[in-house]
Amino acid sequence: MSAATRPTTARNETRGTVLADRLEVVGSFWGRFMGLMGRATLPAGTGLWLPGDNGIHMFFMRFAIDAVFLGRPDAAAGGARRVVAAKRRLRPWVGIVPLVGAANGVLELPAGTIEATGTEVGDVIHLG
Repeated sequence: MSAATRPTTARNETRGTVLADRLEVVGSFWGRFMGLMGRATLPAGTGLWLPGDNGIHMFFMRFAIDAVFLGRPDAAAGGARRVVAAKRRLRPWVGIVPLVGAANGVLELPAGTIEATGTEVGDVIHLG
């Protein structure tokens, strides 16, 4: 995925809500491993997109996050993805979050985003 085609927003098409309007895409192994480690916070409206991943960890994290696990892109739906798991308020330092076998990417979002946007398993998410 080139920089020109990288998603910058995550929108829940099912609910008509925005999960993140400032989305950072991390594609390298090192970038995915580091994720949000070392950051003091994740401001509202921001998020981290980890394409191709089906698991995350909370080691060395300083704050709680929400994680939305997405399935593969659906060509018939313009590349949108379905939510296959939604993990609320993952606590820092709790270790490895169990793998989600059907996931093909993870959105890491500020804690409370899932609740605020009404996001549920089965919802359609557009990254763009």
